Amino acid sequence: MSALAERRWTRALRHWDAGLVILTCTIAGLIVPLFNVLTPETSALHVPEFVVTLVGKLTCYSIVAVAMDLVWGYAGILSLCHGLFFALGGYAMGMYLMRSIGDQGMYRSALPDFMVFLDWKELPWYWRGFDHFGFAVFMAMAVPGVVAYVFGFFAFRSRINGVYFSIVTQAVVYAAMLLFFRNATGFGGNNGLTDFKRLLGFSLREPSTRAALCAASGVGLALAYSLCRTVVASRAGRVLTAMRDAQAKVRFCGYNVVSYQLFAWTVSAVLCGVAGALYVPQIGIINPSEMQPSNSVEIAIWVAVGGRGTLAGAILGAFLVNGAKSWLTVALPTVWTFLLGALFVFVTLFLPGGVLQIFANPKGVGRAATRIAYFGRVAFTRRSSRPPAPTVTVTDLAGVSRPVGVNAPPVSEEQPR
Repeated sequence: MSALAERRWTRALRHWDAGLVILTCTIAGLIVPLFNVLTPETSALHVPEFVVTLVGKLTCYSIVAVAMDLVWGYAGILSLCHGLFFALGGYAMGMYLMRSIGDQGMYRSALPDFMVFLDWKELPWYWRGFDHFGFAVFMAMAVPGVVAYVFGFFAFRSRINGVYFSIVTQAVVYAAMLLFFRNATGFGGNNGLTDFKRLLGFSLREPSTRAALCAASGVGLALAYSLCRTVVASRAGRVLTAMRDAQAKVRFCGYNVVSYQLFAWTVSAVLCGVAGALYVPQIGIINPSEMQPSNSVEIAIWVAVGGRGTLAGAILGAFLVNGAKSWLTVALPTVWTFLLGALFVFVTLFLPGGVLQIFANPKGVGRAATRIAYFGRVAFTRRSSRPPAPTVTVTDLAGVSRPVGVNAPPVSEEQPR
């Protein structure tokens, strides 16, 4: 891409960034909740409760996508463990929601129901304090941040980069998933934490509470985008972009590369924790399946589909991919994963700038069509110009000669053998 084209691309992205984010946050944080609460169910403008929950869930995913784009799109760090940070924030909020049940559970005990079922006699020490909402919110940000900082400190100081870093992060999230599957860990085992009833005294089954959570998700997305946009536009953001393109040169210029990597990595993990804390009250459950490595891979696909290194593209990709997933897993459950893989390959080959490239630069559609035509022409040319397979005549034990090869005629049943 030439310098002039790059400047035009940057100016166009700024325009589409602001418009897309404002539109998304307005719909998720204002329009959907208000049309759910203020309009009667018989009205054509009424938004059903399942749509409110779906929009809130997609908005939480968008926060994760923005956090992923910060470290991958701008710092060049491909993480495959952001699902772990998301789940840790969700578990912190889930522990508060379990403590809020009190003695109104199935067993009428002050302990969570799964602890009573497993014959636990007292509350573990790491559960103490989660009966306070403020403490749970703090832990939803602090735990993912501390885990990310400690892991990143050793990984970045060891100069583990590229695909090796991605493999290590995937191993970390897999080990954490196995740990949380154990009943002895004290987080509900494979069933996780569920059967939540109240949040700050408000019933989670009330439509007004769900609408408020959807609005909070929209506000959280706006704040996450504003924070990441501020970081990217600052001097630290320019250093991160330079590290992505030429890390060795940045290090030789005297910059402390590890510090900048740790900063972006930790901020990204904290944002994922916030998204997880907003996600759990709306969905009603958190279990170790949220940590499975495939979820972290899907997060990277959201960013790639929307547009890596744009922030707004990550939001667009999260809504597009997960919206399609919500529909296709019901309509075509057996082929959804194949469609997701095909979408990722298509975007990588023909839309390297992501879907946002189509809106920011309409000429990108023509370039994508040109690439598709080129690859199709090359494939057809190679197939048509392939020399015919040789045909060899052999004689069997009965003294009958017949041609053998790909282009040989088939042997009839009446022909002697």
